[in-house]
Amino acid sequence: MQDMTFVLFGATGDLAQRKLFPALYNLYLDGKIPDTISIVGLGRNYFSNEVFQSKVEKALRAYSRRDIQTSGLQRFLTKFRYCAFDATDKESYQRLNELIENREKELDIPENRFFYLSVAPSLVDVITSNLHTSGVSQTKGWKRLIVEKPFGSDLASAQQLNKKLSKTFSEEEIYRIDHYLGKPMVQNLETLVLANPALESLLNHNQIANIQITASETVGVETRADYYDKAGAIRDMVQNHLLQLVMMTALDLPKKITAEEIRVNKMEIMKSIRPILKENVYQNVVRGQYESGEIFDNPVVGYKKEQGVDSSSKNDTYFAARLYIDNPSWSGIPFYIRTGKRMNQKSTRIVIEFKNKVKESFPIEGITPNLLILEISPDESISLRVNMKDPSSNRFDPVYINFSTNSEGLPEAYELLLFDAMLGNATFFANWKEVELSWKWIQPLLEAYQEDMLPLYPYPAGSSGPEEASQLLLSDQFKWW
Repeated sequence: MQDMTFVLFGATGDLAQRKLFPALYNLYLDGKIPDTISIVGLGRNYFSNEVFQSKVEKALRAYSRRDIQTSGLQRFLTKFRYCAFDATDKESYQRLNELIENREKELDIPENRFFYLSVAPSLVDVITSNLHTSGVSQTKGWKRLIVEKPFGSDLASAQQLNKKLSKTFSEEEIYRIDHYLGKPMVQNLETLVLANPALESLLNHNQIANIQITASETVGVETRADYYDKAGAIRDMVQNHLLQLVMMTALDLPKKITAEEIRVNKMEIMKSIRPILKENVYQNVVRGQYESGEIFDNPVVGYKKEQGVDSSSKNDTYFAARLYIDNPSWSGIPFYIRTGKRMNQKSTRIVIEFKNKVKESFPIEGITPNLLILEISPDESISLRVNMKDPSSNRFDPVYINFSTNSEGLPEAYELLLFDAMLGNATFFANWKEVELSWKWIQPLLEAYQEDMLPLYPYPAGSSGPEEASQLLLSDQFKWW
């Protein structure tokens, strides 16, 4: 791995404290960052380098997945420098450039510069354009840019943002991060069949009845009301995370192929997802908003009572949809996706339901569909549900065969993604075409929302969502698992 300068915009923010600093530290412990690296943190307030380094240490002690190792801690912290920064002030970029160049000379680092934008979406274009005009991003080495979601708020804004970014960075230099693609189980999806030939026959598409992808949360809007009340579940979770999981699940890779081929395959899948037209949206989409209820026996307020939320808000905190992938591999197999806040459990999982031919042929009591369950978070596991006969009767009961590894010690998503980006490996980052295609699929739904063509169903906090979402599957004689 080449020596580099890592510039973190938003270094005093929550993401940096909880995820990025711990990720860098754990990569350091594993020897997966360059031995000579300059890490520059940027924020609006002034701190000395020593104060900033103490803040980094505090974040590590609070959020690192591994205990802090005193012996190497100071060596790690000395890699950090701080620069007070105003994204709209041209002098800030000059100070940043001077700091970067001085550290490059001091440490004998080539002009390889890695820019991570953990900032408000409105600042992305401002920062990247100023990086170019100030010369900070005009280097003799390579340059790379990581952009956090949201990438736009609709199709037009996403296209406009990409047009602006493309003036400063090429597509190969832009890494649109989606932390769901960093989860080890998601990254294993591409090689699941390759590494396990027994699954190839099990996952015969002629035997699959449907696929369900769930990303449920027990938390509410918390401190994100300013963003979330404008974004809703459809922008916060569906356009990026859930559609990425659909693409990864639908990958049909008979052999190990290159990163670029994987991205092309994903784009082809996204192109093949059948559009949901505005006039048909009510048949295929359910949206909801949580009301007061209980989470783990603790009373919680409804969405409209959350601090910072408009009391008349029609924002969705729940989304479910039925979609089809119109290609030969997945023709006629429905994919059901759902996500929601204040649900009865925190879980991200993919459930593959197989056709229940035995029940169709023989009236045997207790027979239920076989399921292959890929649990992505909070714990990672693969389980298979089969039917076993009760020896004392003619009844069958479902039994789960679980395959799981010890999740302790597994790298977190941001560790894997940062490591890949430092290597220049874009396999698990969203390509612009994927982003654009996902917005094109979402756009008719946004328009239906704006025209009040889709009801907003209430659901109590601590439940599995609105009843109407169950009806979506019942109409196909299925149910959520």
